[in-house]
Amino acid sequence: MRSLTKVGGGRGGRAGEGDDRIERSPRPPQTGWDVVLVWFMRLTALIWLAKAVANWASIVDVLPGAAPFATEPVPRQTVIVYFAVIDAMAAVGLWLTSAWGGVVWLLAATSALTLALLTPHLLPMSVPHLVLQASIVTIYFVLSWLAAREIR
Repeated sequence: MRSLTKVGGGRGGRAGEGDDRIERSPRPPQTGWDVVLVWFMRLTALIWLAKAVANWASIVDVLPGAAPFATEPVPRQTVIVYFAVIDAMAAVGLWLTSAWGGVVWLLAATSALTLALLTPHLLPMSVPHLVLQASIVTIYFVLSWLAAREIR
């Protein structure tokens, strides 16, 4: 991200004298894969925020035609609450394009894929949805790799 540099500006140029200030060092313009990665992360953040809102809607029983949350088995309730929280955290982190956001999002995405494959009764997911989610993770890794190569 951005680094801060201290600029000496007072009498004699010594630290602690005059009007020392901290300024942002100039960043090279962002072009190429870095910009694509940022836009991808923001688009993915919107999708994960929608998933989090859907889970919260399930918790507060506002989804039309859905079974009441209280009637769900406890393991299924746990999964719904887990994804309501972690998907929202991941969406915020991805939107901010922070490193922790990518990590939390990868945790959310891979845990959803794992649960859907190993315990489909807890997190039912169709095959196209599984493929789409796995594709999004793969695209994220490819774009991250391309952006990292471009910076050097």
